[in-house]
Amino acid sequence: MKINKKIAVSESGFVFDSSTGDSFSVNPSGIEIINLVRENKAEDDIRKILLDKYEVSVPVLEKSLSEFLGSLRIAKIIED
Repeated sequence: MKINKKIAVSESGFVFDSSTGDSFSVNPSGIEIINLVRENKAEDDIRKILLDKYEVSVPVLEKSLSEFLGSLRIAKIIED
């Protein structure tokens, strides 16, 4: 996984796609996940980092992470 090169992400969570003009807003957890993708972390590594950091059950985290990454893929913010 990697961030599309045409995507800009601000520290406040504003995501802008310069190729389409589309913009999105993500919460602090979303920013953290995007930053982990930028660091070339694999999905399993991201899952482990988040499980270690937050008090959340494995099923809830897996569902939320999968849905969020799926949304990023659909919006072409990340590429496999």
